[in-house]
Amino acid sequence: MSTSQFNAAMNRALELALLGPAHGVNPQVGAVILDEKNGIVAEGYHKGSGTNHAEVEAIASLREKLGAETFPSGYTAVVTLEPCNHTGKTGPCSQALLGAGISKVVYAVSDPGAESSGGGDYLQQNGVEVVQGVCAGDAEEQARVWLTANRLKRPFVTLKWASSLGGRTAANDGSSKWISSSASRLDGHRRRSEVDAILVGTGTVVEDDPELTARDENGDYFEHQPLRVVLGDRELPSDLKVFNDKAETFHLRTRNVHGALAELFARGIKHVWVEGGPNVASDFVKLGLVDEFVIYLAPVLLGGEKVALRDIGVSYIGEAKEIEIVEQKLLDTDIFIRARRK
Repeated sequence: MSTSQFNAAMNRALELALLGPAHGVNPQVGAVILDEKNGIVAEGYHKGSGTNHAEVEAIASLREKLGAETFPSGYTAVVTLEPCNHTGKTGPCSQALLGAGISKVVYAVSDPGAESSGGGDYLQQNGVEVVQGVCAGDAEEQARVWLTANRLKRPFVTLKWASSLGGRTAANDGSSKWISSSASRLDGHRRRSEVDAILVGTGTVVEDDPELTARDENGDYFEHQPLRVVLGDRELPSDLKVFNDKAETFHLRTRNVHGALAELFARGIKHVWVEGGPNVASDFVKLGLVDEFVIYLAPVLLGGEKVALRDIGVSYIGEAKEIEIVEQKLLDTDIFIRARRK
């Protein structure tokens, strides 16, 4: 088969991967099975923790079509992530591929897990041809949250704020409803629904009394609600909205950001969405712990002291923390920016 066929198949596998849940401890993975005459003959994707992995789904689909447990030679599996090589809630995908009689396995990105990696080597050692790195750049970008979390052994951190063009998040009296447009707010809620945890400081919880939930355009709650994390050692009133029954809340009684991330990672949290306030946001930036910025800029000018960031350890222009904009678009009248550290 040609490189273009593998690229096309991998692009389809990447599309399939996005059908799986973005939240949770498992990666989004897609898989297709090819034969030389008919192209893609089976597909699969991972539907969430405890369900069959993408490769097993594709194998099951092809078994149903062929009416056979083991396939004749010539079939190629194309997978977005290296097949796992360990037993968790399900068995090793490397063994499933070998047992089905797959002749060749093509994958985009190596599995960074200490326990789950090694599927490519296992398959090669057992006579399966293995090709890695196909569409690796696209796969790295798509799976950046899970890959970063597993490589760094801490949650991927997204820092979000909505502000005026001058960088103000509220007027001087504290009023901020609404700086951003309804389109921006809906986008933010959708993104909340795809993360594992929303983190704010105790100051924000006391001053603004936010609910920190994810809701759709009708105001209904998404099926998945991220864990609400409140960072800080201040005692909090029990009647705050963050303690209602709409989602679980975890009060992390510490100001140690590194320690907080370590504890969240140990709880299975791979993606933390930080919404502030400015002191918490600044701490994450200062410590170099923000993997991605999501910013909504509204076409208003407020002036004043209510800024998105405060001291981030920059005393002169040469110390400026450079970021790279990777996505920008208009959301109604607002400018949406997604950026990351250079």
